[in-house]
Amino acid sequence: MTKLEHWFGGRPRLIMFDLDGTLVDSVADVAAAIDRMRVQLDLPPPGVERVRHWVGRGAEALLDRVMADQAHDVALRRRAGELFAAAYAEAVHVHSRLFPGVDAALTEMSAWCPLACITNKPLRFTQPLLQALALQKYFALVLAGDSLAEKKPHPLPLQHALQHFSVTPTAALMIGDSRNDVEAARAAGVRCIALRGGYNHGQAIEDCHPDWVIDGFAELL
Repeated sequence: MTKLEHWFGGRPRLIMFDLDGTLVDSVADVAAAIDRMRVQLDLPPPGVERVRHWVGRGAEALLDRVMADQAHDVALRRRAGELFAAAYAEAVHVHSRLFPGVDAALTEMSAWCPLACITNKPLRFTQPLLQALALQKYFALVLAGDSLAEKKPHPLPLQHALQHFSVTPTAALMIGDSRNDVEAARAAGVRCIALRGGYNHGQAIEDCHPDWVIDGFAELL
Protein backbone atom coordinates (compact mmCIF):
# COMPACT_ATOMS: atom_id res chain seq x y z
CA MET A 1 0.00 0.00 0.00
CA THR A 2 1.34 3.42 -0.92
CA LYS A 3 1.62 6.25 1.62
CA LEU A 4 -1.19 8.06 -0.17
CA GLU A 5 -3.52 5.06 0.10
CA HIS A 6 -2.69 4.69 3.77
CA TRP A 7 -3.37 8.39 4.45
CA PHE A 8 -6.55 8.53 2.36
CA GLY A 9 -7.92 5.27 3.73
CA GLY A 10 -7.81 3.46 0.39
CA ARG A 11 -7.68 4.66 -3.18
CA PRO A 12 -9.52 7.82 -4.23
CA ARG A 13 -12.14 7.47 -6.94
CA LEU A 14 -11.00 10.73 -8.56
CA ILE A 15 -7.75 12.68 -8.26
CA MET A 16 -7.61 16.26 -9.48
CA PHE A 17 -4.29 18.02 -10.14
CA ASP A 18 -3.25 21.60 -10.56
CA LEU A 19 -0.74 22.11 -13.39
CA ASP A 20 1.73 24.98 -12.97
CA GLY A 21 3.79 24.72 -9.80
CA THR A 22 2.38 21.27 -9.07
CA LEU A 23 3.18 19.03 -12.03
CA VAL A 24 5.21 21.45 -14.13
CA ASP A 25 7.82 24.09 -13.35
CA SER A 26 6.70 26.51 -16.07
CA VAL A 27 7.58 29.90 -14.64
CA ALA A 28 10.69 30.40 -16.80
CA ASP A 29 8.63 30.35 -19.99
CA VAL A 30 5.92 32.58 -18.53
CA ALA A 31 8.53 35.06 -17.29
CA ALA A 32 10.31 35.08 -20.65
CA ALA A 33 7.05 35.99 -22.38
CA ILE A 34 6.31 38.69 -19.79
CA ASP A 35 9.79 40.16 -20.16
CA ARG A 36 9.51 40.14 -23.96
CA MET A 37 6.15 41.90 -23.80
CA ARG A 38 7.43 44.60 -21.42
CA VAL A 39 10.51 45.25 -23.57
CA GLN A 40 8.29 45.58 -26.65
CA LEU A 41 6.36 48.26 -24.76
CA ASP A 42 9.59 50.04 -23.72
CA LEU A 43 9.01 49.08 -20.08
CA PRO A 44 11.47 47.40 -17.69
CA PRO A 45 11.12 43.59 -17.54
CA PRO A 46 10.35 42.16 -14.08
CA GLY A 47 12.42 38.98 -14.41
CA VAL A 48 11.68 35.40 -13.42
CA GLU A 49 11.90 35.71 -9.62
CA ARG A 50 9.28 38.44 -9.43
CA VAL A 51 7.01 36.65 -11.89
CA ARG A 52 7.31 33.48 -9.79
CA HIS A 53 5.35 35.25 -7.03
CA TRP A 54 2.67 36.51 -9.43
CA VAL A 55 1.62 33.38 -11.33
CA GLY A 56 -1.19 31.03 -10.35
CA ARG A 57 -4.33 33.13 -10.56
CA GLY A 58 -4.76 32.99 -14.34
CA ALA A 59 -3.47 35.06 -17.25
CA GLU A 60 -5.64 38.13 -16.64
CA ALA A 61 -4.68 38.41 -12.97
CA LEU A 62 -1.02 37.94 -13.90
CA LEU A 63 -1.20 40.71 -16.49
CA ASP A 64 -2.97 43.01 -14.04
CA ARG A 65 -0.06 42.53 -11.64
CA VAL A 66 2.61 42.84 -14.32
CA MET A 67 1.06 46.04 -15.67
CA ALA A 68 0.13 47.56 -12.31
CA ASP A 69 2.57 50.42 -12.95
CA GLN A 70 0.55 51.30 -16.07
CA ALA A 71 -2.93 50.67 -14.68
CA HIS A 72 -4.11 54.12 -15.80
CA ASP A 73 -3.59 53.25 -19.47
CA VAL A 74 -6.39 50.90 -20.57
CA ALA A 75 -5.21 50.72 -24.18
CA LEU A 76 -1.68 49.82 -23.10
CA ARG A 77 -3.01 47.08 -20.82
CA ARG A 78 -4.96 45.64 -23.74
CA ARG A 79 -1.89 45.75 -25.96
CA ALA A 80 0.15 44.09 -23.23
CA GLY A 81 -2.29 41.19 -23.18
CA GLU A 82 -2.01 40.74 -26.94
CA LEU A 83 1.80 40.83 -26.88
CA PHE A 84 2.06 38.44 -23.96
CA ALA A 85 -0.33 35.94 -25.55
CA ALA A 86 1.65 35.99 -28.80
CA ALA A 87 5.00 35.62 -27.02
CA TYR A 88 3.86 32.81 -24.73
CA ALA A 89 2.08 30.90 -27.50
CA GLU A 90 5.38 30.79 -29.40
CA ALA A 91 7.35 29.42 -26.44
CA VAL A 92 5.02 27.73 -23.98
CA HIS A 93 7.30 24.75 -23.39
CA VAL A 94 10.89 25.83 -24.09
CA HIS A 95 12.14 25.66 -20.50
CA SER A 96 9.15 24.07 -18.73
CA ARG A 97 9.89 20.74 -17.08
CA LEU A 98 8.08 18.17 -14.96
CA PHE A 99 8.84 18.22 -11.27
CA PRO A 100 10.65 15.11 -9.99
CA GLY A 101 8.44 12.06 -9.49
CA VAL A 102 5.51 13.33 -11.53
CA ASP A 103 5.59 10.62 -14.19
CA ALA A 104 5.84 7.82 -11.65
CA ALA A 105 3.00 9.25 -9.56
CA LEU A 106 0.67 9.81 -12.51
CA THR A 107 1.40 6.34 -13.87
CA GLU A 108 0.54 4.76 -10.51
CA MET A 109 -2.53 6.86 -9.79
CA SER A 110 -4.02 6.62 -13.28
CA ALA A 111 -4.28 2.87 -12.70
CA TRP A 112 -6.48 3.55 -9.65
CA CYS A 113 -9.05 6.04 -10.92
CA PRO A 114 -9.69 8.83 -13.43
CA LEU A 115 -7.35 11.82 -13.19
CA ALA A 116 -8.35 15.40 -13.96
CA CYS A 117 -6.15 18.41 -14.63
CA ILE A 118 -7.70 21.60 -13.23
CA THR A 119 -5.69 24.72 -13.99
CA ASN A 120 -6.24 28.47 -14.15
CA LYS A 121 -4.04 28.63 -17.26
CA PRO A 122 -6.06 29.42 -20.42
CA LEU A 123 -6.81 26.38 -22.57
CA ARG A 124 -4.83 27.70 -25.57
CA PHE A 125 -1.68 27.44 -23.44
CA THR A 126 -2.68 24.39 -21.40
CA GLN A 127 -3.12 21.95 -24.27
CA PRO A 128 0.29 22.56 -25.94
CA LEU A 129 2.05 22.31 -22.59
CA LEU A 130 0.37 19.00 -21.70
CA GLN A 131 1.16 17.60 -25.12
CA ALA A 132 4.78 18.75 -25.13
CA LEU A 133 5.45 17.11 -21.76
CA ALA A 134 3.49 13.93 -22.60
CA LEU A 135 0.96 14.52 -19.83
CA GLN A 136 -2.20 14.46 -21.95
CA LYS A 137 -2.44 10.68 -21.83
CA TYR A 138 -2.94 10.65 -18.07
CA PHE A 139 -5.99 12.90 -17.89
CA ALA A 140 -9.56 11.87 -18.54
CA LEU A 141 -10.64 15.51 -18.10
CA VAL A 142 -8.84 18.84 -18.53
CA LEU A 143 -10.44 22.04 -17.23
CA ALA A 144 -8.58 25.26 -17.96
CA GLY A 145 -9.10 28.74 -16.57
CA ASP A 146 -11.50 29.62 -19.38
CA SER A 147 -13.33 26.28 -19.59
CA LEU A 148 -16.10 27.27 -17.16
CA ALA A 149 -17.74 30.40 -15.81
CA GLU A 150 -15.49 30.35 -12.73
CA LYS A 151 -11.95 29.24 -11.95
CA LYS A 152 -10.10 28.38 -8.74
CA PRO A 153 -10.37 29.38 -5.91
CA HIS A 154 -14.05 29.05 -6.81
CA PRO A 155 -15.10 25.41 -6.30
CA LEU A 156 -16.97 25.18 -9.63
CA PRO A 157 -14.17 23.40 -11.58
CA LEU A 158 -13.84 20.76 -8.87
CA GLN A 159 -17.60 20.39 -8.58
CA HIS A 160 -17.83 20.00 -12.35
CA ALA A 161 -15.22 17.23 -12.27
CA LEU A 162 -17.02 15.46 -9.41
CA GLN A 163 -20.29 15.57 -11.32
CA HIS A 164 -18.61 14.50 -14.57
CA PHE A 165 -17.28 11.32 -12.96
CA SER A 166 -20.23 10.82 -10.55
CA VAL A 167 -17.89 10.91 -7.54
CA THR A 168 -18.74 12.25 -4.09
CA PRO A 169 -16.42 14.87 -2.55
CA THR A 170 -15.25 12.54 0.21
CA ALA A 171 -14.07 10.00 -2.40
CA ALA A 172 -12.00 12.57 -4.31
CA LEU A 173 -8.66 14.31 -3.81
CA MET A 174 -7.11 17.58 -4.99
CA ILE A 175 -3.33 17.94 -5.35
CA GLY A 176 -1.98 21.46 -5.84
CA ASP A 177 0.54 24.02 -4.70
CA SER A 178 -1.32 27.24 -3.89
CA ARG A 179 -4.02 28.87 -1.83
CA ASN A 180 -6.29 28.72 -4.88
CA ASP A 181 -6.14 24.91 -4.82
CA VAL A 182 -6.65 24.64 -1.07
CA GLU A 183 -9.59 27.05 -0.99
CA ALA A 184 -11.28 25.46 -4.01
CA ALA A 185 -10.91 22.00 -2.48
CA ARG A 186 -12.20 23.13 0.89
CA ALA A 187 -15.22 24.81 -0.67
CA ALA A 188 -15.96 21.65 -2.68
CA GLY A 189 -15.61 19.40 0.38
CA VAL A 190 -12.55 17.64 -1.07
CA ARG A 191 -9.35 16.82 0.80
CA CYS A 192 -6.26 18.61 -0.50
CA ILE A 193 -2.58 17.72 -0.62
CA ALA A 194 -0.27 20.68 -1.30
CA LEU A 195 3.34 20.77 -2.41
CA ARG A 196 5.97 23.08 -1.00
CA GLY A 197 8.04 25.10 -3.44
CA GLY A 198 5.29 25.79 -5.95
CA TYR A 199 3.71 29.08 -6.96
CA ASN A 200 1.92 30.39 -3.88
CA HIS A 201 2.58 34.10 -4.30
CA GLY A 202 5.47 34.09 -1.84
CA GLN A 203 3.41 32.61 0.98
CA ALA A 204 4.26 29.37 2.79
CA ILE A 205 1.74 26.74 1.75
CA GLU A 206 1.40 25.64 5.37
CA ASP A 207 -0.31 28.97 6.08
CA CYS A 208 -3.16 27.87 3.78
CA HIS A 209 -3.85 24.78 5.93
CA PRO A 210 -4.13 21.99 3.38
CA ASP A 211 -4.81 18.50 4.71
CA TRP A 212 -1.27 17.30 3.96
CA VAL A 213 1.87 19.18 2.91
CA ILE A 214 4.59 17.34 0.98
CA ASP A 215 7.92 18.23 -0.61
CA GLY A 216 7.49 16.02 -3.68
CA PHE A 217 5.48 13.26 -5.31
CA ALA A 218 7.83 10.56 -4.10
CA GLU A 219 6.31 11.02 -0.62
CA LEU A 220 2.98 9.72 -1.89
CA LEU A 221 4.21 6.37 -3.23
